[in-house]
This record gives sequence, C-alpha cells and structure tokens, in this order.
Amino acid sequence: MSGQTTTPGAFLGAIFSGRSGASLITLPWWADTIILPLLNVLVAFIVSGIAVWIIVGADPLTVGVTMIGGAFGDANAVGTTLYYATTFIFAGLAVAVAFHAGLFNIGVDGQGQIAGIGIAWACLHLGGLPWPLAIPLGMAAGMLFGAAWAFIPGYLQAKRGSHVVITTIMFNYIATALVQYLLVNVMMKPGSGEPKSELFPDSTGMPLLSDILAGIGIQLDLTLVNLAFPIALIAALLVWALIWRTRLGYAMRTVGHNQTAAVYAGISPAKIIIIAMLISGGLAGLMGANVLMGEQHRMIIDYTAGAGFIGIAVSLMGRSHPAGIVLASILFGALIQGGQELSFENPVFDKNMIVMIQGIIILFVGALETMFRPQLAALFQLFTPAGKGA
Repeated sequence: MSGQTTTPGAFLGAIFSGRSGASLITLPWWADTIILPLLNVLVAFIVSGIAVWIIVGADPLTVGVTMIGGAFGDANAVGTTLYYATTFIFAGLAVAVAFHAGLFNIGVDGQGQIAGIGIAWACLHLGGLPWPLAIPLGMAAGMLFGAAWAFIPGYLQAKRGSHVVITTIMFNYIATALVQYLLVNVMMKPGSGEPKSELFPDSTGMPLLSDILAGIGIQLDLTLVNLAFPIALIAALLVWALIWRTRLGYAMRTVGHNQTAAVYAGISPAKIIIIAMLISGGLAGLMGANVLMGEQHRMIIDYTAGAGFIGIAVSLMGRSHPAGIVLASILFGALIQGGQELSFENPVFDKNMIVMIQGIIILFVGALETMFRPQLAALFQLFTPAGKGA
C-alpha cells in the first residue's frame, strides 16, 4: 500500500488469515467471476485426484489426461461434449433467471420433463410443415409447457406465500409420475414394450451442426451437437440483455435483492415472481429441443437424466451470469464425455466415480465458493494503492 511497507511476514499473514479487512474488500468483477471460480475448480480437481488415487489407486495425472482427451481429443469428442453442454446451458439459464429474482427454482428438471410432452405432442402433429416452421413451433410448445408447469409454484409463492423451493421439489415428483402415465397410457407406440412415443417426423429434427457447417464449406465430424447449441448461445445472450439491459431485468434484480425496496419503488414483487418463473420454465423447456428434437426424435422417460439439477451447479459456478454458465456447462459436459471415455479405457471407473468428481466440484463452487475470498482479497489489499480500492 502507499506509504506502508509490507514485510514478508505481514504478507504471508494476510494471505493465510484473510485479516486486515481483506474479507470486506469488493473484488473486481473479473476476479470475482473468473479468478475465484477457477481457483475453486482447480482445488476441486486436486481433491478429486487425491480421492481417485486413494479409492482406486490410479495415477491422477493419467486419469486427467484420459478425461481431457475423451472430451476434447477429436471432433467427435468435442461434438459430444458440446451436445451435453447445450442441455446444461438451458438448465443453468433457467436457474439463473429465477435466482436473479430471489427465487431458487429447483423444479427445472420437472419443468423440462413436462416440456417434453409438449414437444412430443407438437412434433407429432407438424409432419406436413417444412423444418424452418416445424422446429420453432416444436420449441415454442416446449417453452409453453415448461412455463405453464413453472407458473403454478410461481403463483403459489407470489399469492399464497408457499415457498418455491418446497413446491418445485414436489412438482418434480408430480412431473415424473405424470410423464410416466402419459407415455405408458397415451403416447406409447402400439405394440411397443418400451414407454416411448412414436418417432417424430423428419422435418422436426434439429439439423446436426456438422451438416450446417458443411453447407458453408467447413468439414467437421461433430457427433450429436446440433442446431440447439447455437440457439443456446443466443439464449444466453438474450438472458444477459434481459437481466442487465431492460427495465424488467432491473425490476427482477431489485425484487431479488430487497422486496421492500422494490415495493417502495413501485415494483410489484408478486408480478415479478410470476414472470421470472414463467421465463425460467420456458428456458427449462428448451432442454427438450436439444435431446428430443436433436437426438432421440421421440419422447422417452426421464430424458433430462438429472440435467435440471446439474443446472443448479452450473448456475452457481457461473455466478448466475450467462457467460459463466456457458463455460461451466462446457466443463460439466466435458466431465460426462471424458468420464465415458475413462470408463471405456479403465473399467474400474464407473458412473459413480464421475458423479463423485461432479459432487466435489459442486462442493467447492457452491457451498465453499467463498472459502478463498479472504485470501484473494488480501492480495488485492496488499497490492492496491491506498484510496483506490479494488
């Protein structure tokens, strides 16, 4: 600091203790949204490596190299990683929109499942339309059904005071049971022994990204990733514009920070809560555009496979910012794809090991996200001239 000598002892003391008011420093946005999450992820991977070494006796470096190669080693691996990431982007954005309004929407998975019913119903009746019309209509149906399912807990929170965490958890179970009933008793293909719908018409299928790129002369064999990925990036941009560049976004953030202040400013918290849940549910519905319209081409049971819950971790890790959510989604997509390659190379590693690594990452970027903040703040306090702040 200006006019103050920092001794090595004082330096180390500040870093390891986080004292001298360091924890009260407001970190620069880039340190808070980039450096701190990266530090948490780095420590999480170190802890994961130690756990892998203790549990199965595998070399952590070899495991890490195998997972990275499996996730990004070639075009097929990258395509599959981005395919998984696409679903997580939609789920993370859904969680983030609600969170900015002060709501913890744990029902994204259930909203996505109900949205699948809407997508299936629409796609099965859109066979006569060309794909430029059929695909947007199928996506719109998914968003409508997802928003409708999110509206109920949103309304109960806004008008009846029923906590959205409790109601969305309950609605996840109701959604699962309802989807199973509809698939088995209404939508299942006659004579089929599996609870799944008829195949969707070809015109409702998301074009593969490799086919789109081939149309402009770029040859890349990107497996699975489809048009939903650029749509997810556009959705992230639109969510950023909504939250930080519109009056509605300002109202949502105001309600999220302080409902009393929002009322004083003439903002209706009840209205904003309902709108935020509608938008959140609509984004959750887009998960089906990637999986059902892009890969399965039919409705299946539990197509979300827990992606809505991973979306919570993605949103936490990305600090509820669309850019951070995109990066966190790619990380989790890489964990799944890299984990599959790892289990193929080494049968000792099953799905549970990957879940363990995901859990450790969630622990550090979620529950322990501020653990290193005092030490990082101490660095800025020591090297920032007095009076200028961080």
